[in-house]
Amino acid sequence: MNRKEQIKSAYKQLGGSASFYDGMMTYSTLPGKAVCRLVWNMDGKKNLEYLTRALSGVPEDFAGKLLEVPVGTGVLTMPVYKDLPDADITCLDYSIDMMDVAKKRAEAAAIKNISFVQGDVGALPFEDESFDIVLSLNGFHAFPDKEAAYRETYRVLKKAGCPRWKAWAAFAA
Repeated sequence: MNRKEQIKSAYKQLGGSASFYDGMMTYSTLPGKAVCRLVWNMDGKKNLEYLTRALSGVPEDFAGKLLEVPVGTGVLTMPVYKDLPDADITCLDYSIDMMDVAKKRAEAAAIKNISFVQGDVGALPFEDESFDIVLSLNGFHAFPDKEAAYRETYRVLKKAGCPRWKAWAAFAA
């Protein structure tokens, strides 16, 4: 399954039980669509393009160590992680409630190579240069100390990083 198909499968998996957050992230509910349009000026096409670009930093054959901060409900990333059986995935969130939803999604998708850590992105409980990729889809705007969050994510990111890191860093800049 390619990245756009993974994102679209996240939309389909929501059905009628989507939370406000999931509906916003996936552009799949009326309130979610309203937030996307009014706050971010994104329609469904722009939302899909944004998410595809955001997830393009994770190679489809990735087999290294990945940290996602914050994981939220995992609505977009669990379909991606399901197709990364050789990766070592760690998901961190400050909200236990959000993370519990992500855990349930991981269990439902039978993702075994994943761990969940409750914590603060401004004080990550990991050693320097622990991860090949640090992924944050929807969190930096909410972190109270953005400088600490940037500093910590940079600290735990391997400086050599993923082979595609230099290309991704140039793309994201």
